[in-house]
Amino acid sequence: MAKKIRLDLENIENREMRLGSIISWDGKASELVEQSRYEERALKNSGCPGAGRNGEGCRLCELNMPFNQQSMCANSIAACQAGNIRDCVLIQHSPIGCSARNPEFNLAFRAGLERRGIEPHNINIINTNLLEKDMVFGAAEKLRKAAREAFERYSPKAIFFSMSCSTAIIGEDIGSIAAEMEEELGIPVAPMQCEGFRSKHWSTGFDIAQHAVLKHIVKKQPVKQPDLINIVALWGTDYFTDMLKPLGLRVNYIMDIASYDELAQASEAACTTTFCHTLGSYFSTALEEAYGVPQIKAPQPYGFYGTDAWLRAVAAQVGKEKEAEEYIASEHERVRPKIEKLKEKLKGVCGFVLTGSSYAHGLISVLRDLGITVDGSVVFHHDPVYDGGYEEQNTLKTLVDNYGDIPHFTVSKCQPFQLPALLGRVKADFIIIRHNGLAPNAARMGIPSFAIGDEHFPVGYDGIIRVGEAVLEILARRKLNQVLKRHVSLPYSDWWLSQKDPFILAKHPEILDESDKEEQN
Repeated sequence: MAKKIRLDLENIENREMRLGSIISWDGKASELVEQSRYEERALKNSGCPGAGRNGEGCRLCELNMPFNQQSMCANSIAACQAGNIRDCVLIQHSPIGCSARNPEFNLAFRAGLERRGIEPHNINIINTNLLEKDMVFGAAEKLRKAAREAFERYSPKAIFFSMSCSTAIIGEDIGSIAAEMEEELGIPVAPMQCEGFRSKHWSTGFDIAQHAVLKHIVKKQPVKQPDLINIVALWGTDYFTDMLKPLGLRVNYIMDIASYDELAQASEAACTTTFCHTLGSYFSTALEEAYGVPQIKAPQPYGFYGTDAWLRAVAAQVGKEKEAEEYIASEHERVRPKIEKLKEKLKGVCGFVLTGSSYAHGLISVLRDLGITVDGSVVFHHDPVYDGGYEEQNTLKTLVDNYGDIPHFTVSKCQPFQLPALLGRVKADFIIIRHNGLAPNAARMGIPSFAIGDEHFPVGYDGIIRVGEAVLEILARRKLNQVLKRHVSLPYSDWWLSQKDPFILAKHPEILDESDKEEQN
């Protein structure tokens, strides 16, 4: 059977091409489950002849928005991944503007180090600061000089090069320069083809950074460590150690905040899992195919259903089923009384979730375990299938089957101008937002918002309690947000604020042409 992940290649296939990912859609969650046709796409991706319509699968239809108000890009995401490895250096071969978000990534990195009990320090990222003359004559020598400077200044165990839109336009060959510098410096130098315009969704940047680690850092001749489990994660608090210690497992976090050696030993682990299949899909599948490290075939560890199933799947992989059942029973007994009290206090409360794709599916299940109504959600993109293609990892179907439908389920990547229509069609007493730049917009509409920074906050049984207590604190701010709403106006026209459909410009793009004509007249 053909491999899904080609580690023999320097570059990867974009997520929208590989998985059929979309960025604009609106309807019921159950309709998206049906249209995604997960099982059929999984067969097609595995190379099964005849799978899907005409053997090619069916493209998931999406709405075509005429513009994007804001977004991130693959270059930015690759930077916050490869640039957050503790003892390595990232060189961004780009104009300095491509490093504009590095202060924010540095903040996340330092906060993550503190959460994991590691002495905080700054990220090691260098920018080659491309100027106009570099765009004309090329800047290969600048990149070589930056690599030598990084080696001398930081003594890194590896260096990453990241491609930008500018260097892609002029055809800078960072792959050849990486190979040249690797030989000169004697450490791995990994190029990342992560120019911002190459993919319509930033999640491709996760895959590119993970590909570079898999190809250039992970041990090619591993010595197995049967008590080691990879957790593909971001900067979150280490809640997984407490959950997996009863099964006799040690946690190896991949890849933010990890060290070179921790990444290298990923191929030696007993298995790989994640808090978010959007993030972990590529790395887990590549490790499984290349090094026989099995990935956990289970939902994500959120809410009672997901956490139970996830623990049982991990236990089955390492032969600790009895220990897992004892742990699950004792944890249910411990947390149920606290959760029942929270449910009593949260009776009648409605929430709204606006985060990354599979992370939102997990968060909604936690809210519904707390008895909170969730009639609407926005996810920043949608993968109709994950790289592994395992049915147990179909997170949206797991949510709908076990916690019910979401009447207003929207796919849209960080578009603040849609928020008035999106929030206007549901009752929301609070909103949980993963990308905190959107939180002030909800607050100005009078809705208390929880900008969730610690990604692991809702994980596991204690995650249900943490979220419930946080929601109570958020609801205590309702009066402040109502006052804010009375004194702050949104920067949109009355016409736009009167619209009920957040995608009306995708369905009727002629509205923009008519508006232009009116302005000219």
